[in-house]
Amino acid sequence: MKKRFLAVALACTMMAATMTGCGSKADSTGSSTEGNTASESEASGDAIRIVNGKIEIDKQLKAFAESYEEKTGQEVVIESLGGGVDINGTLKGYLAADNMPDMFVFGGAGDYKTWADYMTDLSEEEWASQTEFAFKAEDGKTVGFPYAVEGYGITYNAAILEQAGIDPAGLTNYDAYKAAFEKIDGMKEELGIDAVCSVAAESGQMYWSTANHIFGYYLSAGLERDDTTYIDMLKEGKVDEKRLGEFADFTKLLFDYADPTVLISGTYDDQLALWAQGKTAFVTQGNWIDPSLPTYNVEFACGIAPLAFLQEDTAGVLADCPSWWAVYNEGKNIDACKAFLNDLATSEEGQNCLVKECGMISPYTTCTVEPETPLAVALKSYVDAGNTYAWQWTKMPEGIAQNATGSVFELYARGELDRDEFVAMLSAAIADYTAQ
Repeated sequence: MKKRFLAVALACTMMAATMTGCGSKADSTGSSTEGNTASESEASGDAIRIVNGKIEIDKQLKAFAESYEEKTGQEVVIESLGGGVDINGTLKGYLAADNMPDMFVFGGAGDYKTWADYMTDLSEEEWASQTEFAFKAEDGKTVGFPYAVEGYGITYNAAILEQAGIDPAGLTNYDAYKAAFEKIDGMKEELGIDAVCSVAAESGQMYWSTANHIFGYYLSAGLERDDTTYIDMLKEGKVDEKRLGEFADFTKLLFDYADPTVLISGTYDDQLALWAQGKTAFVTQGNWIDPSLPTYNVEFACGIAPLAFLQEDTAGVLADCPSWWAVYNEGKNIDACKAFLNDLATSEEGQNCLVKECGMISPYTTCTVEPETPLAVALKSYVDAGNTYAWQWTKMPEGIAQNATGSVFELYARGELDRDEFVAMLSAAIADYTAQ
């Protein structure tokens, strides 16, 4: 009954969201999504249709899908959504229109609560015993297929830091970053850069970068992976004001030394391009940008440093599964979906796709393929050393970044809030949203 109630309740309200999401794909990501429109994704016959939430691996997944069809005869249609697209809103629209894909992406505990009744039990699949990163339902059943371990802190241009005489290994606290930013800023002309950082805080498209990823450090930095102190507080509408104040200081540092145009109105592509063209020393993105680097002919060495906002040293980075794929339990191609996922996770071709072509770290213990792209290699050094923090931000209530906290970051970036006002407004936004 719950499933039917959700579908009916969404029918009158979600069609507009679906149209908006589909119509904004190309604009919001800057990447072509030709062939991914809703009408074309209604594949005929027994084709598997997958909604993928990582636009940056769209081409790689499509190439694997083509080779999989050649090998098995099974057609696989990839529909990639990314950037500022409201993926959950689009999926809800598909549900209301009886147009659900065979597999769909979800981002963690918040999304799970929305889609739990629509997920197939995958516990008995071959890959499920080969990973510690599968998403498990409240009853312990495996319902989410992990395709990567990703991580982020602040990504740097190693050549610029070397020229400026800054060792990235020392960037482990607020004071170290403040000194580094000030030094680089004073050498901009000599270094040939426009700004110290490439940061984008426009809330319409970049809420996920500020209010999910950057804010994720407030929730996790310096904590053991199973320490849920600050996410538990957030779920109750509370914050640690001292810790949030330190986070606000660091966030202002990022904003003050960012390119002002990209900061206020830039898209993901604008943000990435500025850094990839050598115009800033840092960019607030993670190893998922690896597949995009050849597009900009990036030849400089690069790495990942912690987003170390605290006064004390925090030498780790946030690393976890970015999202999972679920198999729609009312679909007609459940067995075909299971076969596809097993092949992607366990075959040599699948491992090559995820690790070498997509530039990600495999979540599977049986994977023998090592990453080769620069940021994946950098991230793996943190993972291998056990120097990572969990993505507790994925446990936030669904939509809080897009609908509540993202706009607070934008106001802060625009200079319309001071440090204390940012803390107060962010605290109030969290309290109000969790009280709904």
